Amino acid sequence: MSIFLHTHPYEPYNLEGATKLIVGTLPPPRFTTGALNDKDVDFCYGSSNGQLWPILDKIFDLGLVYENTHRAIEQRKHFLLSRKIGVCDIVASSERTKIDASDLGMQNVQLRDIFGYLEAYPNVDTLLFTGGNSKNGPEYFFRRKAKEKNVPLHILSNEVPRIHSFIWAGRTIKTVSLTAPSGAANRAVGSLALYKKMKSENPKFTTIDFRVLQYTPFF
Repeated sequence: MSIFLHTHPYEPYNLEGATKLIVGTLPPPRFTTGALNDKDVDFCYGSSNGQLWPILDKIFDLGLVYENTHRAIEQRKHFLLSRKIGVCDIVASSERTKIDASDLGMQNVQLRDIFGYLEAYPNVDTLLFTGGNSKNGPEYFFRRKAKEKNVPLHILSNEVPRIHSFIWAGRTIKTVSLTAPSGAANRAVGSLALYKKMKSENPKFTTIDFRVLQYTPFF
C-alpha cells in the first residue's frame, strides 16, 4: 500500500505582528502537490471548498477574489496584517493511505512546536482553533501538546464555541474552538438547536450565516 506524505506547504504567517493566531491542521493534499484548481488561492485556507475566507469576507466586507492569482494572495495577507492576525496551523506533516483532506485520515502526525512560537511571540493572547476537540482536530492536537508541557486548560465557557485559558510564558492565553469552516462540518451545524431555531425564524439563514455570527466577536 502506498503512503502519501502530506506536508504543510506554508510556514506560519505574521507571527511577529499578531495578537491572535488562527490554528488549523493541514490544507488539502493538492496544496502540497501544487495541483491547484482555478478557484483555489495559493495561501493559508485558500481551498475553493473552504469557508474561512468567505466567512471573513462577509464579516469585514473585504471584496475578496476567489481565484488562483497573486492578487488574491495579497488581499488575504493585507487583511491579516491589518487586523494583527497570524496563522499557525498545528500540523507540520502526516501520512495518508487515502489521498483526501479528512483530519481523521491523518496518520503518524508530526506537530509544530506551537508552545515555542507562543514563547517567541509574546503579543499573541488568543488562539482561534478552526475546529473542536474531535479526533485529529486542531484543539485535539493542541491538548496533546499542552499535556506534554503539563499546561492545564481552564474552562471559561462550555457553550459552542468553547473557550479555555491557560498560562504560558508568564501570560494568560485564551483559546476559542470555532465550528470548523468546512463543508464536512455543515451537518453538525445543521443539528445544533440554535441553528434550527434561527433557520425556522428565517428560512434563508445558512450554515455560513451561522458561522458569521459565531466568528464575529472573536475576529
